[in-house]
Amino acid sequence: MKEEKIRPTAICVCSHQGHILVTEYVEKGRLYYRPVGGGIDFGERGQETVRREFREELGADLENVRYLGLLENIYTYDGRRFHQLVLVYDGRLSDANLYTLEAIFGDELGQAFKAVWMRLDEFGPGKAQVYPEGLLALLGIKKKETTS
Repeated sequence: MKEEKIRPTAICVCSHQGHILVTEYVEKGRLYYRPVGGGIDFGERGQETVRREFREELGADLENVRYLGLLENIYTYDGRRFHQLVLVYDGRLSDANLYTLEAIFGDELGQAFKAVWMRLDEFGPGKAQVYPEGLLALLGIKKKETTS
């Protein structure tokens, strides 16, 4: 049995004209999204992590990276429990052409993936899921009350 540990991670929310860049994931037929990022290496600052992850996974450079906040993410994926402390950053892609693409294809440890631009209003209750939990509130997006 693998030891359960708290994992420090960092993500960067690149936004453009009401859209954010998010990676698509599918678990058991359920589609969900998360901004690009990954695990923080020992001795690496969170800002360095997001710059490295964008270079490694998308071949893209970031500029104007700034800290937004910290989120705690506890979840189960593929039958395993995870606990993350997520440093959330905002940043700009250095290559302006990337903002014109519908999708940016990348590679994470030999696994191909797709990052897409999604409107912020596409996320929320009854809509597409974006993780980590609390991200929309951190970005200033209020959850709409649901009525029965």
